[in-house]
Amino acid sequence: MPRLAAASLAGTAIEFYDFFVYGTAAALVLGPLFFPTFSPVAGTLAAFGTFGVGFVARPLGSVLFGHIGDRHGRRPVLVGSLLLTGASTVAVGCVPAYGTIGVAAPALLLLLRFLQGLGLGGEWGGAVLLTAEHAPARRRGLWSSFPQMGPPLGFVLANGSVLVLSVTLSEAQFARWGWRVPFWAAGILAVAGLWLRSSLPESPRFLEIDVHARVPFADLVRHHWRLVLLTGGALAVGYAVFYAVTTWSLAYATERLGVSRTVVLGCVMAAVVVKGSCTPLVALLGDRFGRRPLCLVGCAAAALWMFPMVALLATGSPSLMFLGFLGALLAFITMFAVISAYLPELYEPRVRCTGAAVGYNLGGVLGGALTPIVATALAEGGGRVPWGVGAYLTGIALLSLGCFALLPETRPVGVAAAEPAT
Repeated sequence: MPRLAAASLAGTAIEFYDFFVYGTAAALVLGPLFFPTFSPVAGTLAAFGTFGVGFVARPLGSVLFGHIGDRHGRRPVLVGSLLLTGASTVAVGCVPAYGTIGVAAPALLLLLRFLQGLGLGGEWGGAVLLTAEHAPARRRGLWSSFPQMGPPLGFVLANGSVLVLSVTLSEAQFARWGWRVPFWAAGILAVAGLWLRSSLPESPRFLEIDVHARVPFADLVRHHWRLVLLTGGALAVGYAVFYAVTTWSLAYATERLGVSRTVVLGCVMAAVVVKGSCTPLVALLGDRFGRRPLCLVGCAAAALWMFPMVALLATGSPSLMFLGFLGALLAFITMFAVISAYLPELYEPRVRCTGAAVGYNLGGVLGGALTPIVATALAEGGGRVPWGVGAYLTGIALLSLGCFALLPETRPVGVAAAEPAT
């Protein structure tokens, strides 16, 4: 289990590094470089639009790689998704700006972002299932939480690299070539990830399946459509909160409040580090008290904290911004630390890879794709405190709370209950 958990954590960290470094670049430099004919706000919105394409592609990647995972095994998913995401991320760092190749620049950016999302759509399901299906029933939440520590680690790596480059380079150097370096580094990380995953064993649950679904997605739509919609709606708040903190707030604080890019990145990264370190503890609570209760508590906390968060952000004070970000991310991890055990337990083994991945990434479309765009538009028309953004995020939290309330508990009562009825 330690070797499996470490390999899953490393792989998800690398793939989410690839995904997050694009979001940071979209908030800071992609607007003026790839949409120079737009106003500053319109350029940021356009850059966030290409950012959102990655989320739209993720459910499609879930269907593609979920089919492979349910038909041929979880292990091939880990290799294929990592190759696709890594290659497309390196390619983003090589795309010339608008001033060099014109409209082809944003078109290529859009295509590569789509491929990034396609790869990441398969990554989460493969990594989580390989860990969850090996884990003992009584500690499935704990072991399954290791892949969930990959996203915060990937975020810290992505933003840490941007932070170092921001400090060491001038604004002109960063805009000309410095922002590309983190994308090129993705190639080295992808090779390391492939080496780590090359010797992992196949999931025992997959090997026990007697009859595989011929077309897992069709089976999922026919028999589990309600469950897919509920899990997608339930997870929307996590994505909305996370990307409001890590992407929209970065653009808002630097452009509207005039806060230094280095200061905002430092505040966000510090909050993400605390959140990541709390993940195993919350997962243990999920093994003790159940998945659903923690998800309900996290949703309620998010609904209550969104207005205070935007008020603290609007102060421009580093300590208060950090406090706002931390409260939001602690509410987020109260839900998402147990999701990696909860989603696989909700779906039967023969469609589990497709079902868990589609539900997870559908939440990304509902909560992550639109949040930076909607929040930027809402903040533009308001005063110094973007209350409209707080209302939008609170509304998503309440929607997710209702969806979680309709889902069943899945925590095994004993080892014999490792595979609950669906």
